[in-house]
Amino acid sequence: MSERVDEKILDFLNQMERREEIRNICNGNPIKIGNRYYEFEEKCFFDNKLKIYIPKDFEEMPLETRKSKYPSENESDIIKCDEKGNICITLKIIDRILDENKVEELKDGMKESMKNTNPIDVFYEDGVLKVDSKNIGFIEFKSYTMDGPIFNLMFFLELNEKTLMGNFRCLYAEYGEWRQAVFQVIRNIRVMKENEEAKANE
Repeated sequence: MSERVDEKILDFLNQMERREEIRNICNGNPIKIGNRYYEFEEKCFFDNKLKIYIPKDFEEMPLETRKSKYPSENESDIIKCDEKGNICITLKIIDRILDENKVEELKDGMKESMKNTNPIDVFYEDGVLKVDSKNIGFIEFKSYTMDGPIFNLMFFLELNEKTLMGNFRCLYAEYGEWRQAVFQVIRNIRVMKENEEAKANE
């Protein structure tokens, strides 16, 4: 009986240690996700207007890979991915005016639209996070591709009065390993103010 109790305590401590490790993706230390370690670093996009942490070794996805692997993402401004292209983060600015107070409304509308367009997709959690005074909407869902089921965590926010859309995706079998880390990425997104942009461009 005591051995079982000890095992449960050890499992609990291991879970807490992993949560703390993922919570600290910003400190530059490698984090084990799945069978390997990833080092996250803050990168700037869209003329230093957006700062977001992504794995250090993620590279821009080649155009040919975009066309064959993720045809629906061809028009994304940015696609950063691992060496196999199975794990990626996309970022795109949509020329659609977005008010800070309308993020939840946009989230609900997008979810309903996606359900109608792709009824086979399976939807999980959705909501709005408050991050550094910004509202960030998110939708978690499972979609299907030639590579099998894919886990998606789509997020969006207001950037210079336009809509910034992002999406994290990985093989559905791996989402349990990635989910906490991706939410920490979202919780550490920074939209630069004008004076901060000017300093960054100096």
